[in-house]
Amino acid sequence: MIQIRRSEERGHVDHGWLDSFHTFSFAGYSDPRFMGFSELRVLNQDRVAAGRGFGTHGHQDMEIVSYVLDGVLEHKDSMGMGSSMRAGEVQLMSAGRGLTHSEFNGSADVPLHFLQMWILPAERGTEPRYEQAIYPEADRRGKLRLIVSPDGARGSLRILQEARMYAGLLDGAERIAHRLPRGRDGWLHVARGGLTLNGERLGPGDGAALIGEPELTLSAGDGAEFVFWDLPPHG
Repeated sequence: MIQIRRSEERGHVDHGWLDSFHTFSFAGYSDPRFMGFSELRVLNQDRVAAGRGFGTHGHQDMEIVSYVLDGVLEHKDSMGMGSSMRAGEVQLMSAGRGLTHSEFNGSADVPLHFLQMWILPAERGTEPRYEQAIYPEADRRGKLRLIVSPDGARGSLRILQEARMYAGLLDGAERIAHRLPRGRDGWLHVARGGLTLNGERLGPGDGAALIGEPELTLSAGDGAEFVFWDLPPHG
């Protein structure tokens, strides 16, 4: 079964400096039908004005993945980590027993566009941890590139949950087929462009839950950039 969550159905706030869409309930947006999916609790697509950002704030017992689409994301945290990330770079911050951090647009004139996703951890109160890596376009073109996994396989970032995130780019005649492990569900998010998922057409900002589907088939990409989460069974 595939359940589609269209872009315009998402929660939306525009603060001028921040234009943010929420796939699931977040901050002032609440929808009891969309409190998350499996262990995926938050999937926000944010655009941040040049020189603006989120001041220092705290997190606890959450696995936070940020994926940069355009611009420069500046990160600083209470572990002493500081970084600048550009398109194709991903960070994983395991908040564990607690930390603080800030996130800013590192450019004085170019907007920042990124995804931020939160995964509930399998274990609480762990040591906070930070990882970052770049995944070149060639590694994501016409394929599913493993980005996040519980064991750090294939150069992926290690998450404290039985969850895997893949990223891909799809255009024209490119086609991706991926078998889903038995008893697993998934969530696909199209960050930009369009593609066809198992016969269903998705556009920019659209998401889809895959429940009990044996295979993920992606085709007819039109400038598509997407992420796919392989997750424990939903519900």
